[in-house]
Amino acid sequence: MASLIRPSVSLAGAAASDLFGGGDGDGVGVSLRALGRARLGTRGGRRGGLAVAAKLRKVKKHEYPWPEDPDPNVKGGVLSHLSSFKPLKGKPKPVTLEFEKPIMLFEKKIMDVRRMADETGLDFTDQIISLETKYQQALKDLYTHLTPIQRVNIARHPNRPTFLDHVFNITDKFVELHGDRAGYDDPAIVSGIGTIDGERYMLIGHQKGRNTKENIQRNFGMPTPHGYRKALRMMYYAEHHGFPIITFIDTPGAFADLKSEELGQGEAIAHNLRTMFGLKVPIVSIVMGEGGSGGALAIGCANKLLMLENAVFYVASPEACAAILWKSAKASPKAAEKLKITATELCKLQIADGIIPEPLGGAHADPSWTSQQIKAAVGEAMTELKKMDTQELLKHRTLKFRKIGGFQEGIPVDPKRKVNMKMKEEPPLGMISEAELESEVEKLKQKIVRAKESSGEASDSGVDELIEKLKKEVDHEYSKAVKALGLDERMSTLREEIVKAKQQEQPLHPILMDKIDKLKKEFNQGLSGAPNYESLKSKLDMLNEMSKVKNAEGIASQKEELNRKLKEVLERPDLKEKVEALNAEIEDSGVTSPEDVDEGLMEKIVNLKKEIDMEMASVIESFGLHVEAIKPTSIDTSTQTSVSEVSAKMGNLNKEISNKIEEVVNSSDLKSMMEMLKMEIVKAGKTPDLSSKNKIDALQQQIKQRLFEAINSSELRQKHEELTSEISEVVESYGGSNGSLKYNDSEESSKHEESRVEVNMGGYRN
Repeated sequence: MASLIRPSVSLAGAAASDLFGGGDGDGVGVSLRALGRARLGTRGGRRGGLAVAAKLRKVKKHEYPWPEDPDPNVKGGVLSHLSSFKPLKGKPKPVTLEFEKPIMLFEKKIMDVRRMADETGLDFTDQIISLETKYQQALKDLYTHLTPIQRVNIARHPNRPTFLDHVFNITDKFVELHGDRAGYDDPAIVSGIGTIDGERYMLIGHQKGRNTKENIQRNFGMPTPHGYRKALRMMYYAEHHGFPIITFIDTPGAFADLKSEELGQGEAIAHNLRTMFGLKVPIVSIVMGEGGSGGALAIGCANKLLMLENAVFYVASPEACAAILWKSAKASPKAAEKLKITATELCKLQIADGIIPEPLGGAHADPSWTSQQIKAAVGEAMTELKKMDTQELLKHRTLKFRKIGGFQEGIPVDPKRKVNMKMKEEPPLGMISEAELESEVEKLKQKIVRAKESSGEASDSGVDELIEKLKKEVDHEYSKAVKALGLDERMSTLREEIVKAKQQEQPLHPILMDKIDKLKKEFNQGLSGAPNYESLKSKLDMLNEMSKVKNAEGIASQKEELNRKLKEVLERPDLKEKVEALNAEIEDSGVTSPEDVDEGLMEKIVNLKKEIDMEMASVIESFGLHVEAIKPTSIDTSTQTSVSEVSAKMGNLNKEISNKIEEVVNSSDLKSMMEMLKMEIVKAGKTPDLSSKNKIDALQQQIKQRLFEAINSSELRQKHEELTSEISEVVESYGGSNGSLKYNDSEESSKHEESRVEVNMGGYRN
């Protein structure tokens, strides 16, 4: 029986793949390469001299079943990125940022002194120590007072450690997992399982390149939809096996090319956001460099968001923000400051939960030390989160994002605060003190007085705004008083009933009207006991005062316009010509007193005066006013006495009529009709149709008829007739025509005197 002869070859250094095993026999553990050089023979010696040489056939290298370039978004295909992460062959070139150049002068001086010491052999130790101390102090001063845009530049530093740099520094073991199980593997996102201090974690992060070649392969850390779907698969895998998840964020944003949009970039990010809020394992996110927009948030919905000291997290890059708002990327420093994107600012806003320190000079100055700080921060966060059960964990993650953008009501706004790119904020109602309101009222009144003195005309600029402001404050104070008196629920209930009645186009029910009256009485009785009564009274007084100012200004301007129109009437050429002709005729007649004027001439004077009175009355009525009485320029004492008596009687009669009208108005029937009229007017709007007009007219006629019936009593009618006869007697003793405007034929007649016309201004009350 032929047997294999053990070759005398060394197996040291043989790879595991080069060994094979068999059942029992001498061939166990024989190297394939050694076997290829072995000879076969018989155990019995050299009989026959038979020898067999065995060689391995060379075959082609293993070919993967995928095409050369399966992913059109990744140049060179995906297989070129499946190799393990290896150290760089050479040391990365030092990169000096613009703001670091001043401190580089110290470094250059230190190098020059050391070179001089080596060349001359002299001892420059003291000088070197002094320069190094100054260098460290300058570096400390610089990195403890960095501006936001400087931190952005540090976060983008080419030598800043990447995700895999940190992973291999903090993990005991790490196995990278590839693919989204849909035929793609995005190199911009790396994922895998790693152990930290004996605990297994799922590690997912953006991976940038360490040089230009790697950056091109990794697409500068900008993931495609395949990368987010790979991350999603790993998150499901981690949840299934109960592995906590640690994500590392370092991307300028999701890759925004046409192909990524076609493949569903937005859908992939949205799917990740929704899924991460429901994962039942702890999640911790670390922002290593820059976290840009949704590309960062797609793996950043965590229970804890930690940021390296010089990392940034933003919705839009400072350059993009500056280009949008200030139309120039040169304004990026200003944009970086306004965006609040640094770790310190985001912790104040409660978006980030902690800051991981970096060495002076940034994370790239000492990557290993930075990684250990990350490891310690992750361990502390995971210890806290592992104490929570599933429901607490999910609630904790939800509340973290729900509180973002929270605000407090009732805090007064600092008047000195600069407000950029938005309208001035009005302070909340009730937060303006009475002293501030009184100051505004006084300033406005002084402004109006100065305007009158300078131009002779009142200026109402600011009056309307202040009145509206005071109205809001008064309404707010009334609401507070209603709540303080415990009437708010009843008020809201009545308001709902009134709205319901108006929607159904029905008049208010008498029972509802009684409820309203009772609530009004109860509120008025208890108002003085409300805690804010003094404040309400003060603001109401200011509102009334400003309303009077506005009304006075309106009346003054109306009087001025009325005087101008009346003067125009008196200066009309045709009237002037008639007056001059009449004056000439009077002079020609040679009369010296009114008693000597004959009837024909007196008739001409009366007719001319009536014509002028009619013209002036039409002007007054065009202003919506009504001429009530004429005050004579000169009357005797007896006439003055009779006028005063008649005026007193008129006042008494007016009071009786007013009381009678008030009784009728307070009746439930008339109240219902008035509510219906109000509802119809509101419903009709500014341009009512024919049916609405007819309804409104009919309701008005009914209300007028009720009022007329009330005041048309026999007693009031008798008093009115007696007063009318007395007025006629006074007018006859006055010597003027009945109800006419008196016109003086003298040269002063062209001037309008306000005392000659008494005008009813009641329609212009507030």
